Amino acid sequence: MEQEAKRKDGKDEGRDGEKWVHDSSVNHKGKVPLRASTGVWKASLFIITIEFSERLSYFGIATNLISYLTNVLHQDLETAAKNVNYWAGVTTIMPLAGGFLADAYFGRFTMGLSLLTMSEFIPIIKPCNARVCHKPRKIHEVLFFLALYFISLGTGGHKPCLESFGADQFDDDHLEERKKKMSYFNWWNFALCCGLLLGVIVIVYVQDKVSWGVADLILTIVMAVTILTFYMGKVYYRYRLPVGSPLTPLLQVLVAAIRKRKLPYPSNPSLLYEVPRLKLSQGRLLCHTSRLRFLDKAAIVEDRENASTEKTHNPWRLATVTKVEEMKLVLSMIPIWLTSLIFGVGVAQASTFFVKQAATMDRRITHNFDIPAASIYSLTAVGMMVSVTIYEKILVPFLRKVTSNERGINILQRIGIGMIFSTLSMVAAACVEMRRLKAVEKEIMQGGKQVALSMSVFWLAPQYLINGLGDGFALVGLQEYFYDQAPDSMRSLGIAFYLSVIGVGSFLSSFLIIIVDHITRKGGKSWIGKDLNMSRLDNFYWMLAALNLLNFCAYIFLARSYTYKNVERGILVPDCPKSDEADLIV
Repeated sequence: MEQEAKRKDGKDEGRDGEKWVHDSSVNHKGKVPLRASTGVWKASLFIITIEFSERLSYFGIATNLISYLTNVLHQDLETAAKNVNYWAGVTTIMPLAGGFLADAYFGRFTMGLSLLTMSEFIPIIKPCNARVCHKPRKIHEVLFFLALYFISLGTGGHKPCLESFGADQFDDDHLEERKKKMSYFNWWNFALCCGLLLGVIVIVYVQDKVSWGVADLILTIVMAVTILTFYMGKVYYRYRLPVGSPLTPLLQVLVAAIRKRKLPYPSNPSLLYEVPRLKLSQGRLLCHTSRLRFLDKAAIVEDRENASTEKTHNPWRLATVTKVEEMKLVLSMIPIWLTSLIFGVGVAQASTFFVKQAATMDRRITHNFDIPAASIYSLTAVGMMVSVTIYEKILVPFLRKVTSNERGINILQRIGIGMIFSTLSMVAAACVEMRRLKAVEKEIMQGGKQVALSMSVFWLAPQYLINGLGDGFALVGLQEYFYDQAPDSMRSLGIAFYLSVIGVGSFLSSFLIIIVDHITRKGGKSWIGKDLNMSRLDNFYWMLAALNLLNFCAYIFLARSYTYKNVERGILVPDCPKSDEADLIV
């Protein structure tokens, strides 16, 4: 009779779970969401629209920024590259401080675009009145950089919230929705690439052939329209209620573990303290893992705590297994984050030195039409779109059958494959730059005035395409990793950690440029001089390829012993199966 009652309860709960979403989310009225009318793709497409618009604006500005700084503001190559890296770094690190309400910051992004537009149209703050600007006004330079950093501030406010908000539209405890969620990050990045393509082709063309002012006006209008579109999807969204600072429970675990550091480990992990699933108000329970065992002491129940655990307990003295495991997850992410930074340095080259290489080469399509140097960056988007599509439509279905893994391959495996492509991209860039320098030398010997322009810009296609293929694996994998492996209450911060890989990578790139220039200048010829044709950028690329290879070896060492988040799936009876993604082999 008891077993029959449990079966009936399970069926009722199953039917109820199909109709309603019980993952601690609410609808726009603050009630339990109806599965059929909320969330999944019907909601996430509205959110992806904002990402498309934001990426259109970001790449439309970022990829041509180095040309603007060198040609309009007359900065030398080293200074311009550092300024681009600083801005990209701030823009992608700001999300670490931007875990606030997304809608409070959209205005600052639009304000930045508006300032950029005004700095090109209003006569008194234009670079200068002449068509060819030999000495731009200081007020224009100040407003220009102020506008750029307003965009950084706006991105910091909404970027981590937006991507995690889109992923929250899928229920982790529902099989079909969980599979769709695994595709979400692929299609999120597909939309990113569409925005990138339009940005580096259409917007960059308008910047070069019409004016930066017109391009910025277009971007401002597009952003305003997409913000309105985002708010139209309000009734379809599933919302997560705030649960307080996600950092406090982590600190409580650390304090409790230190207080109980002298206690012996229990004979069985099941003796550690955990809230019964049926009494859990929101969130999910995590299964115990054997890593970082010192933290387990925070969940040891002492004799004096036995009487109080059923009613209440002091979280600074006694933590649940789930809270302990969340602390372990955060600490385990740090080494992966550190070994991802060199990949971030490689990403930074595509919008700086790759573009300056293109500016020195033959960009003619016909006798009367030549493409802007920054537009060649579109090949990165093409490579990424091809990579994501093949992965989603061919590799994942095939690998699911072969490996019985829901994802096809493990997240860290996907990132590792992307790191290999990143190394190959640097090798390709070095080889092409060696050929370009030989072409320069040949034309100088022949008395040519426009050195290296006889070499087609499409020689850069391999390094851009390989870079895009790598991004389709590594960048998407990093997004998925930091969202999925972060504690449920820290998922916006998890996306911010992913973005900080690109941001810190940009700062590291600037640091390397300074160090390399300082050291090589002593030898008589800087690798990164004011004139690209008189530099040795190929040696810089070879150095990055070597750093990528060494970093990849360290990454493999860490990834092989990584233990993934293991969520308790059972409802009536706790179920902690071995994680499908444990014991990674890259």
